[in-house]
Amino acid sequence: MEFTIACSQRFSAAATGKRLAPLLAAALLLVSCASEPPRSLVTPLPPVAKPPVAAKPVNSDQPVRGVWLTTVSRLDWPPIASVNASPATRISMQQRALTDKLDNLKRLGINTVFFQVKPDGTALWQSTILPWSDTLTGRIGEYPGYDPLRFMLDEAHKRGMRVHAWFNPYRVSTNIKPATVTELNNTLSLHPASVYVLHRDWIRTASDRFVLDPGIPAARDWITSIVAEVVSHYDVDGVQFDDYFYTETASSRLNDSATFRQYGHGFATKADWRRHNTQQLIEQVSRTIKQLKPEVAFGVSPAGVWRNLSHDPAGSDTRGAAAYDEAYADTRRWVQMGLLDYIAPQLYWPFARQAARYDVLANWWANVVKPTRTQLYIGVALYKVGEAAKNEPDWTVNGGVPELKRQLDLNATLPQINGTILFRENYLNQPQTQQAVDYLRQRWGE
Repeated sequence: MEFTIACSQRFSAAATGKRLAPLLAAALLLVSCASEPPRSLVTPLPPVAKPPVAAKPVNSDQPVRGVWLTTVSRLDWPPIASVNASPATRISMQQRALTDKLDNLKRLGINTVFFQVKPDGTALWQSTILPWSDTLTGRIGEYPGYDPLRFMLDEAHKRGMRVHAWFNPYRVSTNIKPATVTELNNTLSLHPASVYVLHRDWIRTASDRFVLDPGIPAARDWITSIVAEVVSHYDVDGVQFDDYFYTETASSRLNDSATFRQYGHGFATKADWRRHNTQQLIEQVSRTIKQLKPEVAFGVSPAGVWRNLSHDPAGSDTRGAAAYDEAYADTRRWVQMGLLDYIAPQLYWPFARQAARYDVLANWWANVVKPTRTQLYIGVALYKVGEAAKNEPDWTVNGGVPELKRQLDLNATLPQINGTILFRENYLNQPQTQQAVDYLRQRWGE
């Protein structure tokens, strides 16, 4: 998950710990830039398009009550202490921690877990394409002694909970440190090795991370094959991509100029070409999932703002960085085209935040999905609950319960909203959220 603000400043929520909370509070101020706004490009309604297989409504029996369970940097799981333990102890600690979490989620009434299985260029399942994730053992490619995705699926399904495999499609590493480069290079002898050494020509640097270049068709095909591997071999209930499509910062841009020269013929601007590349990935992943297992839901969790009304007549009455212009993700169009079973925008602001009001965005997204079969789940900022913030004081009033209640009430009132997803799991266990957790237990619990 990622927060976005104006002027291309981006902060990764998934990779952010409590030590950065003061910075985040300041960074999340949504302001207008002094620079020229992007040219208005109203997305035309596409021709009527049907998915290859009719999308089945997801979770139609009850609203989704979900949580994102993050594995990047071991933010939610696995326990850091388990990594350096003996193999037997490590397996026991990791599995026990996961079942304890699932038991707690079950008591809270959570019915869907969005489990991060591809946090970077590594896997938390037995893959023939990606090496094992170092988040499990501390070393890329080392077998952890069990299959975490299969274990999660077995244990969640025992408890009557659904699991969506959450992928970060393009990220290869969380940093570009020399030690990281060495570790990636050392995978050359592994089977499989890292994409960093197998397809070095696909690798770029952006946001101080190694990423795949989304403009390379073979890289998109490779990502699709990874999703296909999971859908084919595991009983997942869904697949989700987060909002990391094109990611760059002012100080660490993605250099795809050569790729644009090679593949960008026929596009007036690089921005249009980038949006086309992102849509191509979504189309082929959607088609592949439906061909393999039509019952598996495919969704995306984008930044909460598609475009601002000041930049586009079809946009929301907001003032913030937009997925269309920042991540080159025309998420509204994907819904219109029927490419997604669900969309879960991250609406991480309170009702009182004038630059990006929760109710303004929730209603905007409800209108987007209204004429379609795409389900709408709303991502809610559990990580802000109980945290003091100058521009968003509502999160600390009575432990954040009134603001949380107001958001959940609106979600329950709008018929187009089919559920809520909390970001992220470990914040359920923090002291500052306990009043809100008690409220959730009363509202959702068994």
